[in-house]
Amino acid sequence: MPQETKSKFQPGPPSAPPAAAPTLQGWAVDLTDPDLTMSALDKAFDFRGDVTLTLADGRNVTGYIFDRRKGRTLADSSVRLMTASSDDKVRVAYSDIRRLDFGKDAAHGKSFETWVKKYIEKKLKGERASIESEPTE
Repeated sequence: MPQETKSKFQPGPPSAPPAAAPTLQGWAVDLTDPDLTMSALDKAFDFRGDVTLTLADGRNVTGYIFDRRKGRTLADSSVRLMTASSDDKVRVAYSDIRRLDFGKDAAHGKSFETWVKKYIEKKLKGERASIESEPTE
């Protein structure tokens, strides 16, 4: 069964910066059919923050999806999460997921252009501006 794991950044040829894309942050979806489940979990795999999965037994699992295995059916497909509460890695079958909630997008609004704009604004105000990244919220 094929496995997909997020890979490290591989630099390629320069391209135009992407347009400001809408974020999935705060989106929630009840997974009512197989096509919707597959599509939503594809988006969750690419999401840059934590998600909360509500399972068929009523439990919630919150964490970052770092791995997935896509099979022919929901029962053959699964995701693995690093849970938010500990360093545990949890495997969840697609067929066990009833709802998907997207949490905070860790990279939303943190483009290079945004950083440059903030840097210039601080310099113009006479404030200390550093090339160091700003602390996360």
